[in-house]
Amino acid sequence: MAGNTFGQSFRVTTAGESHGPGNVVIVDGCPPGLPLGVDDLKPDLARRRPGQSKIVTQRQESDEPEILSGVFDGRTTGTSIAVLIRNEDQRSRDYEDIRRKYRPGHADYTYDAKYGFRDYRGGGRSSARETTARVAAGAIAKKLIAEAFGGRVLAYVKQVGDIVGDVPDPAAVTLEQVEHTPDGERNIVRCPDPKKAAEMVALIERMRKERDSIGGVAEIVATGVPAGLGEPVFDKLKADIGKALFSLPAVLGVEYGVGFACATLRGSENNDVFVSDGASHQPSLGEPEVETVAAISTETNRHGGMLGGISSGMPIVVRAAIKPTSSLPIEQKTVTTAGEPTTIQTKGRHDPCLLPRFIPMGEAMVALVLADHWLRWKGQTGALGPGRG
Repeated sequence: MAGNTFGQSFRVTTAGESHGPGNVVIVDGCPPGLPLGVDDLKPDLARRRPGQSKIVTQRQESDEPEILSGVFDGRTTGTSIAVLIRNEDQRSRDYEDIRRKYRPGHADYTYDAKYGFRDYRGGGRSSARETTARVAAGAIAKKLIAEAFGGRVLAYVKQVGDIVGDVPDPAAVTLEQVEHTPDGERNIVRCPDPKKAAEMVALIERMRKERDSIGGVAEIVATGVPAGLGEPVFDKLKADIGKALFSLPAVLGVEYGVGFACATLRGSENNDVFVSDGASHQPSLGEPEVETVAAISTETNRHGGMLGGISSGMPIVVRAAIKPTSSLPIEQKTVTTAGEPTTIQTKGRHDPCLLPRFIPMGEAMVALVLADHWLRWKGQTGALGPGRG
């Protein structure tokens, strides 16, 4: 099975299935000396894990990470980092009735078409359970970009069904707003708009009672990213972020900046005007000439922090459309592996809405891309920086 590795300079390779012993990730390219321990991985794995609230799947997994290699005395060694997250609460018996039936919306048929064989227990490799490994790797990438250039990646739920949160400034949203309500309670839907968050929770609970599911939109924001990351042609930063997010289960659409809204704008409306802080330096008598560079930005950010596939220094703002959960306990029409018409009811424990648990997954994939492109940029420019070699 090809396609289990992502990235060039910061490379992650994952392995594991939904109902196997566990999931593992190997991270290559992380520089030596980065402070790292299991406590750095736990917070995001806890945000991703099942059973964390009443509006997500009730599968119980502790998702405790084990670092098997690549860290010594609390710091990365520069060698490959291996992390294992064991599965603890598999219920394979829930899938016995559907081993010869194709679940609507799932990869059952396409896996059979490709391999002629599949693990029917929870989807095997196509299960979102695989993303535990990505989130662990993403936590390492987050720490790397924070140390390297003060980068931060934060995601939140922007929309559930037709309920859209009001987020005037995506770059100003804090982790506290995403994880807690103003009164200190847990924000189980992870929307920073408290009023809309309550409406979203009510809608998701209604979907669960009706034995159905609902989709939505996650917004992912990267701040502190320097201008100059990304390649100008095939490996554009936007292209790699798009691939990263599309590689996640249930993602049906990705846009950045104004996205599809640009289709109705004129060029004069869509362009972001460049501005400068006007900084300059006039040396005093006898003081050596010192080159100074004015800080350049744009008045608006319709370009979503990327121009020509390269970061502009403005916040990177990306949105991912997440489909409704395909596994439903209601009866649906389908066919057997032999093509005979039948019906199916999916047993097991499933999310009525994938958005709350998608948030750390989206953050992880964007962080992996930024870590990879930062290392690639450093390899191209060294200590001189862009345009100074």
